[in-house]
Amino acid sequence: MLRSRLPSPLVPLFALLLAVLPCGIVSSQSRPTPDAARLSPTELQQLATVHVALLKLQDSLNAEMAHPRNKTGEGQERLQTALRESVAALIERSGLSADEFQRRRFAVSTDDSLRVAFDEAIATITGVPSRGGERTMATLSGTPSAPPASAAAASRPATGSSDTKLPAGAVGTHLGHILVRFPTTPDKVGLLTIAQTEAKTAAQHAALAARTPTNLQAMQTHAGHVIHALDPAVVTSGPGKGYGLKKAAAGVASHVELASGSDGASAGVKTHAEHVATSARSTMERADQIIALAERIRSAKDATEAAALVGQLASLCEQLETGADLDADGRVNWSGGEGGLQQVNAHLQLLLKAAS
Repeated sequence: MLRSRLPSPLVPLFALLLAVLPCGIVSSQSRPTPDAARLSPTELQQLATVHVALLKLQDSLNAEMAHPRNKTGEGQERLQTALRESVAALIERSGLSADEFQRRRFAVSTDDSLRVAFDEAIATITGVPSRGGERTMATLSGTPSAPPASAAAASRPATGSSDTKLPAGAVGTHLGHILVRFPTTPDKVGLLTIAQTEAKTAAQHAALAARTPTNLQAMQTHAGHVIHALDPAVVTSGPGKGYGLKKAAAGVASHVELASGSDGASAGVKTHAEHVATSARSTMERADQIIALAERIRSAKDATEAAALVGQLASLCEQLETGADLDADGRVNWSGGEGGLQQVNAHLQLLLKAAS
């Protein structure tokens, strides 16, 4: 099977397509052959334009799904139906058939030079610089693939290491628990490190669930693996570290607040500690949503019912790391339930600067 690394914006897009396009279109049985992986500049530009529009639809769906009024089975189903219709209409308006859209999507996912050109087209449309294939969770075919060492090093959040310079006193002690070392985590890594590790495992297995939309048992197995990575008290065995993202994120929030309340904590430390704790707790809330969704997949009666949910599962798991632009203002903030582990880390770095 062909493999390629995919820029992270395409991962939630693939999850979106799995959720709304007919299963036959995205299944491995109907995937185009490698000979089809050729696109002209005009075809690539058209695909990029549709891609950006689809991501806007996805952002809109995420915001609606996060609203309390829609947190019911009926509300979620209604939104999925509306999104399915919107996606179909958008692709039709673009002048592409479903088969042609699939051909171009496959081409970008299996050809490195096309992917680079696609990134550049996206950057031109959105005004956001291309990220060049950074942090990869899965390919468009749904197969996880590790980035090369140089790419991984460039995109890995600067969470901390034994060389991290921590302030003196209790503030530094609690920040060290988050960034460097904590006695009860696997390998005694920092709380944020284990949170990121468990989040990555959850995202990988959500993507694997999305890879098999006609296989109920596979989707349910990977949904269980997602839960294990988030809360091993709910599903006790799986590919996670056995610590759980929820426990790790709770530890981050607790220790950053202990740092904020310590003697000698500056005003800057207190400000950014609030931002860190809020983002960590938003991540925990998102994990609860994912667990509830994964449980629905595990109790689904047939593959059609489960497949309607796995796309949303993959998208939400991706947001554990990236956060989510719930108010559609073009950025992810630490507040308003938007924050993820990236926002936790960003404000921890600002906190360290304030402390020094």
